[in-house]
Amino acid sequence: MSKARRFKKAIAFDAPATVRGLATEILTKVESRKAYADILLDQALKTHVLSSQDRALLTELIYGTLRWRGRLDAELKDFLRRPLQQSDSFIRNLLRLSGYQFSFLHKIPDYAIVNEAVQLARSHGNEKVAGFVNGILRNFLREKGQLKKPNFKASPISEIASFWSHPEWLTERWIRYFGHDETEALLEANNEKAPLVLRVNLLRGDRAALLDRFHRAGIEASPTALAPQGIVIESRIGVEQLPGFQEGLFQVQSEASQLVTNLLDPKPGQRVLDACAAPGGKTTHIAEMINDKGEIVASDISASGLKKLEENCDRLKLKSIHTMKGDLSKSLDRFVREPFDRILVDAPCSGFGTLRSHPEIKWNRGEIDIKRLSELQKTILDGAAVYLKGGGVLVYSTCTLIEDENERIVEDFLARHGEFVLDDAADYLSEEAKSLTRGSYFMSLPSRHNTDGFFAVRMRKLM
Repeated sequence: MSKARRFKKAIAFDAPATVRGLATEILTKVESRKAYADILLDQALKTHVLSSQDRALLTELIYGTLRWRGRLDAELKDFLRRPLQQSDSFIRNLLRLSGYQFSFLHKIPDYAIVNEAVQLARSHGNEKVAGFVNGILRNFLREKGQLKKPNFKASPISEIASFWSHPEWLTERWIRYFGHDETEALLEANNEKAPLVLRVNLLRGDRAALLDRFHRAGIEASPTALAPQGIVIESRIGVEQLPGFQEGLFQVQSEASQLVTNLLDPKPGQRVLDACAAPGGKTTHIAEMINDKGEIVASDISASGLKKLEENCDRLKLKSIHTMKGDLSKSLDRFVREPFDRILVDAPCSGFGTLRSHPEIKWNRGEIDIKRLSELQKTILDGAAVYLKGGGVLVYSTCTLIEDENERIVEDFLARHGEFVLDDAADYLSEEAKSLTRGSYFMSLPSRHNTDGFFAVRMRKLM
């Protein structure tokens, strides 16, 4: 994803006896520490020896419970004497996990789910806690499925948000922004699984050849509909196990993210600044677009993120990228000696366009984060403008669908910077991708395009 996240320090795990115990522990840490589920899951998979079946189940339990947490909470609350949020964190997430299995996973017998949950509760607490969990889950089983689909245009926001498992404040925001029909489709799409998308490294091959290699290896893959370098992987397989990974034949990058880079339209020989670059999906794409001929300065405040970017550059065999630990919300004068032809500001954002991959974001972020991030985005964009040549291009992008972080940032910037004009995003997209626009802006939606939700704008600095 774009900059919805930063790299976190490793978190140590205990060694629970079961996959469901491990899933409950991860869900508890996601909630209590506002941690990222994928990072915790990756650490757990490296720490515990699990069969391929158990690895798949662990992944399903974590992401499924996070996606449907709002609906599960609404169903559980009728059986509790006090609000769910006031209960013990581990037990709270154990109840959610069990409810998810009852409602969405139909190959596991109900009695087995109850029995294991009771055993985990007993190990975590005592017989009283085990009895509490047993009673709640048996009541849940008797009443499950009672939450009916609301009338989107007539029902209270609380009912809509609960059924589609999103926070009320976010649901209300999106209804004002997109309208009822689009919001309903968006909420539904956000609860689906995100596809694994690659970008073919055109400096080392082409899409048809890589697709053929995947197919010969028994891997289900297909070309993306909108991004000319993209491939969707349908098989369940780790990225590093895919043929061609170590050879640098591809980079993981979502389809919408690939299209954002096209707005920059960099040319061979140009100097390009990627202002918030880590972990480098767009940076490496830019290098490929200029045939690795030119200079790309990849700046970021995260040393670990820049290290990951450098590893990707080595694997993709790209030479035109130079990393720099810098903060564009402050001056880069001591690093930058001459202006750039192109600048990409892929800004830190709330990440609400990536809920299919990161469902924990909708529970761990709120209005206060949007306010904080919008102020940071304004500062970074102002800082970038200083280092752009006359006639140069500045692209601002986010992986969120929040107006305060998107259109309002751009409108504020253009109102204060008369030397910049807005270009039409559609002019820099392929015919297939021209529909991913909202006025002059680029905007992709999970509900319409089966992509992450991205926003981007191309601005040109007058001479």
